[in-house]
Amino acid sequence: MTADRAAKFDRLVLPRLGDGFRLARWLTGNQADAEDVMQEAALRAFLAMDRLLEDNVRAWFLTVVRNTCYSWLTKNRPGINLSVEELIPQDKDLMERGGLIAEPVASIEEALIAKDRAAWLTRAIDRLPLSMKEVVVLRDYHDLSYREIAEVSGVPIGTVMSRLARARQHLLKAIELADDDT
Repeated sequence: MTADRAAKFDRLVLPRLGDGFRLARWLTGNQADAEDVMQEAALRAFLAMDRLLEDNVRAWFLTVVRNTCYSWLTKNRPGINLSVEELIPQDKDLMERGGLIAEPVASIEEALIAKDRAAWLTRAIDRLPLSMKEVVVLRDYHDLSYREIAEVSGVPIGTVMSRLARARQHLLKAIELADDDT
């Protein structure tokens, strides 16, 4: 039984450890904490291999990682607010138009500017409330569908959509403020 579980774990979960680590890194905010979370998440996944249905292993494993992150945060950072739902009034059409189009970099100067912008965006995402950061990372970095994000986070699709919309509103507002400063 354990050999079957180990083989199944190696085949289905090991290829997804990188995705899990990236999610844990975003949710915990640093690499060392993400490593701790991933050790626990991998153990939880290994112990649950007998119950795994192979139809969407990626969403299942990211759910394990997410739940492990929240357990870890509750234990190690009890003051963090996991359910902050802030709303910044914005134009809906600005929100819908959101998104940056990557252009080929033509010079070293442009490469440095692009690197600076990427670092700035990472910091802006890090400042989002955890529930919003989670949906942005799952959607834009892991390319999960709204349905898959709802499965991972355990909330209705409508909640996923509203959190993602609010997160994008926050990011658009941060971009506007940064543009005003320059």
